[in-house]
Amino acid sequence: MARWLSLVVMVFFFGIVGASAEKALQTDVFKTEGGDLGVTCVGHGTLIFTYGGKVIHVDPWSKLSDYSKLPKADLIVLTHEHQDHLDADALSKVRTDKTVVVLPEICSSKVQGGLVMHNGDVKTVGDIKIEAVPAYNLMHMREPGKPFHPKGIGNGYVFAFGNKRVYVAGDTENVPEMKNMGPIDIAFLPMNLPYTMTPEMVVDAAKMIKPKVLYPYHTGETDISKFTGLMKDVDGIEVRVRDMK
Repeated sequence: MARWLSLVVMVFFFGIVGASAEKALQTDVFKTEGGDLGVTCVGHGTLIFTYGGKVIHVDPWSKLSDYSKLPKADLIVLTHEHQDHLDADALSKVRTDKTVVVLPEICSSKVQGGLVMHNGDVKTVGDIKIEAVPAYNLMHMREPGKPFHPKGIGNGYVFAFGNKRVYVAGDTENVPEMKNMGPIDIAFLPMNLPYTMTPEMVVDAAKMIKPKVLYPYHTGETDISKFTGLMKDVDGIEVRVRDMK
């Protein structure tokens, strides 16, 4: 295991158990030059990061946990407008008058006062640099010519936490823009059909972005063992499987 990385399994995240799943939320801790980065996989496409004394919620969803008992957000990041990623109830429970909400333009009609980012935008919130990157379908369609996630609508994000770059892909396929994403330390790649990627697509995406640590997330009913089997032949990437249905 690389020296920059340490793993801490916490019995409870801030002493709270995920309400719907009746399980403890596990947090991994990564060492960065700016201090510890806590990564909590809540479930589905939902994450919590802690860094520099700040709490960052990604796509909070009430189905997964009792957000009235979770820490208030310094930063909330939304990837797109679908109800399992934009949940007004969860937002209301963790948002304060000081919370910064980063979102794509399509979400701004439902969430007032947010900081809109388009694909290609780069912003800095506090000491966290955030890049909005494309997240879309090339192959999987609602009907011919209508992808589940059209290009230019939703965002993935690359966060810079100190010297570590974390890629949260959002709902996407293995799009060609991944080739130019630059070095990635930790990646979250979706793998649920028919909306995002097959295991084979995620392997292709992993080969493009070459993260040091890869979390499959938003996995739905995917057979994760198929993915981990395919990744055995890919060198230099540690795969971490969490319950992210």
